[in-house]
Amino acid sequence: MAGTEGGSWNRIEIGGKPADVFTPNQPVQTGAVIFLHGHGLKTLAGNVAYSQAFGKQGLRVICPFGGRSWWLDRICKEFDSELTPEKYVVDTILPWIATNWLIPVRQTALFGVSMGGQGAVRIAYRHARVFPVVAALSPIVDFHRLIGHGLPLDDMYPEAETARQETATLQINPLNWPKHQWLSCDPQDKEAREGTVRLTSKLSSSGIPFDGDLETSHGGHSWKYFDHMAVKVTSWLAESLLHESLRE
Repeated sequence: MAGTEGGSWNRIEIGGKPADVFTPNQPVQTGAVIFLHGHGLKTLAGNVAYSQAFGKQGLRVICPFGGRSWWLDRICKEFDSELTPEKYVVDTILPWIATNWLIPVRQTALFGVSMGGQGAVRIAYRHARVFPVVAALSPIVDFHRLIGHGLPLDDMYPEAETARQETATLQINPLNWPKHQWLSCDPQDKEAREGTVRLTSKLSSSGIPFDGDLETSHGGHSWKYFDHMAVKVTSWLAESLLHESLRE
């Protein structure tokens, strides 16, 4: 792939599956980021806003491909017939980063948008000791509402209630949570707003601290909004990862 201002993108294979990888011109060792894409399967490769923003922070980024799997710990044939997307992220992508970039576990953040946003927080809630830093833009938390719409989810769950039990909101552990959380959603976002507000309310009522932005409006559920938030969310990721690196 062609280079962009701030660094260069390349497509590689990890565990036999493709991933887009960003290498900043001046990488730092304080952390790295795993980006989980949305239902449209669009990664950050070649994205000017994020290439510049991550390049400025010196953060390496890896964007695996998960199909329309919602990054769940369920078999999705569109992704793999034997390996779940969650296990791929935790057991394959994370060790690859530690081995190839020499970034310690706990210094790799999860970040996602839309489908990938809910995937990021859900995985972080289930593996809080591994992923203490997580950020999500417009996470579609209530994916159970999409059961019956002809998506791969229909083959992954027998009914909507089973899916609801596995949503991020119900994965929160009041005794063990990611120490750094960022949740943002455009007030005009009809797809993700309700679920995001419900999630943040659950965090607040549980006494779990989080950062984010539920007020900025710039295009609703779209890449116009995601790109608009690039500088803000990447700055937060860099600061949070630096904080974790100082704890090691």
